[in-house]
Amino acid sequence: MTTTATDRPATRPHETGDQRPGRARLVRALRAAGTLVLVLLVLQLPVRMFVAEPLAVRSESMVPTFEVGDRMLSWKAGADGHAWQRGDVVAFHHRGQVWVKRVVALGGDTVSLRDGRLFVDGNRVREAYADPRLIDSVYFGPVRVPEGTVFVLGDNRGDSVDSRRFGPVPVDQIEGQVVATVWPWHRVATGVGR
Repeated sequence: MTTTATDRPATRPHETGDQRPGRARLVRALRAAGTLVLVLLVLQLPVRMFVAEPLAVRSESMVPTFEVGDRMLSWKAGADGHAWQRGDVVAFHHRGQVWVKRVVALGGDTVSLRDGRLFVDGNRVREAYADPRLIDSVYFGPVRVPEGTVFVLGDNRGDSVDSRRFGPVPVDQIEGQVVATVWPWHRVATGVGR
């Protein structure tokens, strides 16, 4: 009698020492994981370009709102043509980098600093987001902010390079509004203060 493959009793790979089915499963899992990573990378690019982008804080210019090492989320969707408001924290391009500062004056406003206090159109602005101990006592202005631009300052005026130095920021250079701190966990917050 001749035996065929169907006449033999079924064996499991571990019973015969043949590990190929387990290896095939591993290869399939690695392929699936690789495909998933590739899809996520492909989707990440348009999301970062058009919807939202995580940013890392590298200086103390926005203390106490953001600390060095904080991670924040810049919301880009709808940034083109957005009507920026005083108090918005924005991300914008300057000198080949992304900068984060607070909008303190809009096109048409007159802005000045007197003994470290902010004045817009001659009226003192109360800045709950700025630590008065960190505001320098430098005088600046008054200057009129051109239409189509915003005047930005860091919350930590004593350690901030901002519109006092490089001038108003054209609104078309603003790439998004910073809407949340996402890291570290104990500093997670949304609605980055006005």
